[in-house]
Amino acid sequence: MLRIIINDKVYELEISKNGKLSSGKINNTDFFADIFPVDEYRKHVIRDNKSYNVEITEINPEEKKLTLRINGNIYPVKVLDELDILLQEMGMDNLASKKIKELKAPMPGLVLDIAVKEGDIVKEGDKLLVLEAMKMENNLKAEAEAKVQSIQCQKGQAVEKNEVLIVFE
Repeated sequence: MLRIIINDKVYELEISKNGKLSSGKINNTDFFADIFPVDEYRKHVIRDNKSYNVEITEINPEEKKLTLRINGNIYPVKVLDELDILLQEMGMDNLASKKIKELKAPMPGLVLDIAVKEGDIVKEGDKLLVLEAMKMENNLKAEAEAKVQSIQCQKGQAVEKNEVLIVFE
């Protein structure tokens, strides 16, 4: 079984036992289609007496996404296999994406510089602030993409270990 998402619409696809895409079930309804290959990325499909020219214009295997052009219209498509579906149903599909809520001081120190302001969007690796500790300057960086909600410290302020310095949305 595959879960196909096209323009936020979800389709459950079961391919026939012979493994061909020309028959199976879509959302528990039988379907049949004649598929004629034009080349590796283009197919001509006839289904329910209607003709479709289908072209794969973009493939992103890491994100399991592709873009189809069907009779001149563009459709972004995401394909989830059985493992993806199971992870999604268990609520574990977003574990790979990091979410950060706040930046805490990793050690006691003095805030030398604040490189962001409230409302800024930061990306993973962006410098957030400089903390001086034990006569060393430490650049504290964003661990993931986030939006700065509030800054809880000021330049020149002494902070303790685990003190919240920046809060993210």
